[in-house]
Parts: sequence; C-alpha cells; structure tokens
Amino acid sequence: MTITHTLPGRWVEGAGLVLGPSLLIAGVLIRSGENDFFPDQLAAYAARPDEMVLSYSLFAAGVVLLWPAVTALARRIGAEHPGWARWGATLVILGLFGRVFHAGVSHLAFHLVDTLGLEAAQRAVEATYGAFHVFKAVNICIMGGWIVLAVGAYRARALGVIRCVCLALAAGLPLGVLKGSSDPISLVALAGLAVAFVPLGVEVLRDGPAPRWWVVALTIGLIPAAFFFGMSG
Repeated sequence: MTITHTLPGRWVEGAGLVLGPSLLIAGVLIRSGENDFFPDQLAAYAARPDEMVLSYSLFAAGVVLLWPAVTALARRIGAEHPGWARWGATLVILGLFGRVFHAGVSHLAFHLVDTLGLEAAQRAVEATYGAFHVFKAVNICIMGGWIVLAVGAYRARALGVIRCVCLALAAGLPLGVLKGSSDPISLVALAGLAVAFVPLGVEVLRDGPAPRWWVVALTIGLIPAAFFFGMSG
C-alpha cells in the first residue's frame, strides 16, 4: 500500500512559508542599528528592553515556523530526488533546533541584566560565551543545510534558478547567542529566504479549499489560551 505523507498539512506548511521569513525580517529590523555582538545587544536591552524582547521573540517564532516550510519544499524535491530532500530537510531542521537553543540562552542573558545589572551581565556572558553545549555540533547544519536544500530544489526543479540562489543565501545568516543579525549580509540572507519561500507559501495556501470557519476560530482561540496556560504554569 502506498501512503502519501502530508503532515503537518497544507495550512501549517503554507503559514510557515509565509510567516517564517516575515517574522525573521521583522525581528531583525526592530533591532537594526545596534552592534551585532553581545555586549552591545545587552546594552540595547538595558536601554529599550521591550523592543529587544519583541525583536528576539519574533525572530525565535520565525525560526520555529520554518520547519513546516522546509517540509513543504522537501516534499517537492523528494518527488524527483528523495536523497537531496532527506538530507536537505534533516540538516536545515537540525540547524533550526540550534537556533532555538541560542534564542533560549539569549533570553536568559537579557534577564541577567535585570537581575545583576548591565556590567555584571556582560561580564557573566563574556566568561561563559564559549562554554560547551551539545548544539555546537549542529552549527555546520545551520549554514550548510540551506545550501543542500537549495541544490536539491534546483535539481528537482522545485524552484526556479533565481529562487534557488536566494534560498542558498540563507546560509549567510549569522549564528550564535545574542547575535544582532542586522548587518547587510543578514538582511540579504533573510530577503533571499523570503523570495524563495513566500511565493511558494501563497501557492500552497491557494492549492485547495479554504478551512472551515470553526477550525479558524479554534486556532485563533488556542493561541491566547496557550499563552495563558504557559504563563500560569
């Protein structure tokens, strides 16, 4: 029996393709103008904490939403070149796990400023910045996975040549804890990701019937409910 794997589904994948790059760009633009390295990122938090928390939160949410985006593209690649699809999706998603870990450490570092003060927080981060963690092993995946996925998309003709090149540019997005990612290279990398993914997301969302009204209402209602239970827990 042949089974067609469509998880997580058209709407989740389409939303990830459109919202993932969009949230990343929004997060980076909010903190634009700040130096990309941790002492200045912590100083920026001390000066305008609400903006920096919003910036890093949008970026982290965008990273999470990229995983269904990647599965959508990998499915199209896999129709012609399953090996490229498997390796590309696996490497990129491993890299996304690493970025989520970095986001968690950055969140903790910001709140060290609240607890210890700016100078003490900067010293604490400097003293522990190079500490070992298991996600160091996926650093190469964070960069290389996008290139593998782009080559697979080109070979399978899942995207046009220009959009494949744009997808590969995502490899240039800086990685690590408290990286501002607002330099021109980062903006080019994120713009490339948007060019590659957003049109595909629109195509995915249009390729089928609209969801039932109660599904939309339930989804919208679950978002604040999830925040409420998370905060109360």
